Formats: sequence, C-alpha cells, structure tokens
Amino acid sequence: KRKRNSCFGQKKKCHKTNTRLTLTVSRFTLTLSVLIDGSTYSLATLDQNFNTMKALTITILLGVSLIFAIPVQSQIKLNLKQKLEKKINKRADKKSDDAIDKGLDKVEGIFKKKDDEDKKNEEDDNEKRPNENTKKKEDKLTASDEPKSASVLTWSKFDFVPGDKVFFEDDPSANEENGEFPSRWDLVKGNVEIADFNSQTVIYFLEAAEIVPYVKNSDKAYLPEIFTLEFDCYFQADVHNQRYTITLFDAKNKKSIKSISDRIWIYPNRIKFGNSENNYPGESKHNKTNQAVWRHISLAYTKGKLKVYMDDTRLINIPHLQGNPTGITLGATSEGKNTFIKNIRLAEGGVKYYDRVLQEGKIVVNGIKFDINKATLKPESMGPINEIFELLQKNSDLRFSIEGHTDSDGEAEFNKILSEKRAKAVMDKLTAMGIDSDRLTTKGWGESKPIDSNATAEGKANNRRVEFVKF
Repeated sequence: KRKRNSCFGQKKKCHKTNTRLTLTVSRFTLTLSVLIDGSTYSLATLDQNFNTMKALTITILLGVSLIFAIPVQSQIKLNLKQKLEKKINKRADKKSDDAIDKGLDKVEGIFKKKDDEDKKNEEDDNEKRPNENTKKKEDKLTASDEPKSASVLTWSKFDFVPGDKVFFEDDPSANEENGEFPSRWDLVKGNVEIADFNSQTVIYFLEAAEIVPYVKNSDKAYLPEIFTLEFDCYFQADVHNQRYTITLFDAKNKKSIKSISDRIWIYPNRIKFGNSENNYPGESKHNKTNQAVWRHISLAYTKGKLKVYMDDTRLINIPHLQGNPTGITLGATSEGKNTFIKNIRLAEGGVKYYDRVLQEGKIVVNGIKFDINKATLKPESMGPINEIFELLQKNSDLRFSIEGHTDSDGEAEFNKILSEKRAKAVMDKLTAMGIDSDRLTTKGWGESKPIDSNATAEGKANNRRVEFVKF
C-alpha cells in the first residue's frame, strides 16, 4: 500500500492517491488486482496450466510497476492497462527493475513449490493406475524386455542328467569382442557374431546360419557313445516360425550321415525330429510366443537312445536311432531380429549315481548350475538334484556331505565362501523336498581342489562342481 502526493501542473489542484496492489494465491489460481482510490481493477488471473515464465513475468511486471507509476489525473478516465504496458516497455526506472526482480524471485518460489507438489501428485496417481496409452514395445537388439523364466519349483519332474566330463564349453566368455565371430566356433554358412543382449554376452545369428564347435580333429567323430548337449536359445515375442536347429554331425568337416541327416527343429513351443514331434505343455501355438523367452534345450544320447528336452519337459524320445552321431552343428533361421544362443555345453556321459557311490564313495556333479558369482540355483540344476533326491529316498541309510567347488577365477577367499553358500543352497533344496537334514552336511572348498586345468573353458567347467561324499 502506498500514498503519493501529486500535482498535475502549477494551476491544478494537488491530490493524494491511495494505491493498493493485491496478489491472491490459491491452490489452482493466482489473481493480481489493484485498488486505486476505492476502485478495484483486476489485472490478470492465472490458472494451474498457465505456468509459462513469459506470462508470469508480464503479469508481475504490470502489478509491481503500478506502485512506482507516475500518478495520473483523477479527472481523466484511466486506461490502466495501456499506461502500465507502456511503462513496462520503457523500463527506465532502475528502482522498478530491482523491485521487479525481488517480486519475481518471491513468486517463482511460490510457483515452483506448487509445481513440485503437482508433479509429485501426478507421479503418485500414475503409480496407482495403469497407463492405458502405453504402446507395445518393438523388439530390438538392445531391447530391455525381460524374458520370462521358469521357477526352480516348476522343474520338479525334470529327469535330464548331464554328462560327467565337459569336453566343450562356451558361455560365451565376456572377454569376447562385440561384432567379432565367436572364437570357439567355425562357420558353415551365413553370418554370426558376438553381441551384448540385456548385459549378457551371446552368439548372434544375423541371418540364416550354421556353426560348428572349433575342435581338434573335427574331420573325425568327436562325440562319445554317451554324451549330452545343452544350450539356451532366445525367442522373440510375436514372431512366427523363429527356429533353431541341431544336426548330429559336423556339417563343415564331415559328410552327412544319411540315417541321421534330419535336423532337430526347435520352435518356441515345439521340438520336431523326423516323424517325431511334440508341443510344450500348456502352449496353444507351437511356432509363436506372446512373450520373449529363453528356452533351455537339453539333449541326451545313450548308445542309440535319443532324448530331447525343452526346459523341464522331454518332447522327443527315440528308442533306436539309426546311426551314431559324430559331431554337432547348431543353426538358426532368418525369422526374427533377436536370434541368440548361449551357455553351450557338451559333456561325456558316465556311470549311474548309485554305481558311482558304490565304486568311488562319492558322486561328482557338474550339472548343478548357479547364477554367476551367486548361490542361486538355475532351473536346469533340478535334473541332477531330482536324481540325488530319488537315490536318498530309495536308500534310507545313505548320508551325504555336500561339498562345493569353484574354478580359479576371482579371489580365493571369495570362492571359498561362494562354494560354501552353494553347497548350503543344494542342501536347503533337498531338505525342502523332504530329505531329513540329519542325513546331510555341507562344506565349501573353493578353488583348492581342482580336478582339471583352469587354463581352458572346459577345465573350469569341470572344476565348478558339487560333490556328494558318502559318510
């Protein structure tokens, strides 16, 4: 509120002018008005959406400048808005500028506080209700969509047991260079390279392609009469007929074997081999998945018998395969942008668990797998664990010390602690399945008792193991 004495010329009467500037702020509006000699003039009203600085500046300038405006003649009908805008444009009065700056600082603070409150309220509302306008995300190489994975508990009937000794292993390594051909493989046809997908190093099929393991004497049969093959393959959402293939001979270095020349075809929800095919339970479409998914594929060959699994379910069971597998060729079709494989392992089979206990007093298992640097069991670990469970059920006098081992990567002390936690995780799983905890103990040896060289991927895979030692 300000009072001014003003004269309108030497012969004119002097007047006292009472001026009051009022700024009213509520939750949703800001109103600026001025009272001059009993008459109220509304300058502007801002609603909650009118928050641009230009409009706010003009409004505050109009009001504050009125305080310092040259008094006007009372007998003349005032056009306040025009005179004030003219005064603003001149900006001649330094004191007015100072006052304006102070006014702006104060009002900006008011609006900032309100904007922060509104933003928080809007975020809270968004968390409480789904966004109906969310568009379907397109799959890309760098996609962040998290593929679904099966829980350990859903693999309770999984009976696949991997071979005893790993003779080919490729994760692939995180040391592989993106964009380069995978170093552990050889190319049959197409285009294949290393890629990073969701922070995982994968083998990426850029088009229809086939690869074979890069091994010594690949022109000769390198598969034993009992072996297992495992790998993970990725299926993109809403893509028809994205497929992977397994051929039971080396397509680059060895001639095809007529009797087993058929490929094993792997669809999102089906496996087909020759005249034998089956769908994964509970899936309505065999050649398409509505959600991106990693599938774990397991193959077991035992002297003419062939079994192929998808995740926890056996889909192919051939009792008498005509011809013996001699090598492995993995391939993929060109459908889909994201065609990846990882965690490839070939292992030689061995003696049944019970016979091993009788002969050696322990069972060495490298098929129990964990997340990297963690004690979290992977679903495919349930194959060996289910076998151990059945063995303990059938032999009530059998007791085991469950002992964890690691490779030499990382610090020795960390590896020891990790091996202890992993042994405990296996024991906890068996007791949860119904085995009395009095029949089990645990121990962790870390990297201190290797059974193979830590200089190769295969040696490290053999050293990463869980042993069940009879006591």
